[in-house]
Amino acid sequence: MSQKHPIVALARPSGALTPVVMDSFQHVFRRKKINPAVVEGESFHRFSRTKMKIELEKAAKNGNQHFSHFGPEANLFAELEELFRCYSENGTGQRRHYLHSQADVDEAGIEGLLPGDFTPWEALPEKSDLLFYQGLHGCVVSEDADVARYVDLKLGIVPIINMEWIQKIHRDTSQRGYSEEAVIDTILRRMHDYVHYLIPQFQRTDINFQLVPAVDTSDPFYAKKVPAVDECVIVIRFSNPEKFGIDFPFLLSKISNSWMSRRNSIVVPGGKMGLAMELILTLTLGQLMDASQSSQS
Repeated sequence: MSQKHPIVALARPSGALTPVVMDSFQHVFRRKKINPAVVEGESFHRFSRTKMKIELEKAAKNGNQHFSHFGPEANLFAELEELFRCYSENGTGQRRHYLHSQADVDEAGIEGLLPGDFTPWEALPEKSDLLFYQGLHGCVVSEDADVARYVDLKLGIVPIINMEWIQKIHRDTSQRGYSEEAVIDTILRRMHDYVHYLIPQFQRTDINFQLVPAVDTSDPFYAKKVPAVDECVIVIRFSNPEKFGIDFPFLLSKISNSWMSRRNSIVVPGGKMGLAMELILTLTLGQLMDASQSSQS
């Protein structure tokens, strides 16, 4: 951890990052005049999309039924830890970009790359105010790497698991052309790594935002559509409210129809998620930047 070069990590399961979340960060970055160096979790996958398919087939033939994007075999955990270490010490490091689509390929403008490839490694932009990571493994700890120890503000965005499955089934069948059976097979194959590498992150986070639908998701494989944010409540849990001086009466007064469910948890309507995030991020990011500026003066 570093006061001079702070790191903010947003850990989230696949598909859990809503536009509301990114809009909230962008609004606060702009208002607080914060210039972030942005790192996407997909860029620290070990294999390109084409290579990953080959590795999946190889693992299956070798009897490995748990090989997935969630585990250490398919990710560069040590390299991610090294990036966080370098940034925390001197504000530098190496990143690359994962090209999700043809539009990403066109924007990169690098000959020979295809959707699912990575751009070459490059230095982070100079003179950034903080490093902002969002992806699967921002707070991961494995046998060979401890990414979480360098993070100054750890955040989790976590739909309950039934909702997460609904999101994946609908996205992969409607947008990526997979059959429902293939998607269910993927969910089952990932479960080992999900339990061992994703879930433990959320006991390390400073703040979790959990999406809880207020509609029936008891059979996620039967659900006809993904619950909208307005059909959810957001449970916001602070591991240590005193760490950032969280003022619960202030939050309750600003977020209508919110209430406290425990001494360290507040529940807000789904439609107020953006407002709640901006109020909380304004406080927490402001404190990180104040500490950073003080350490440099």
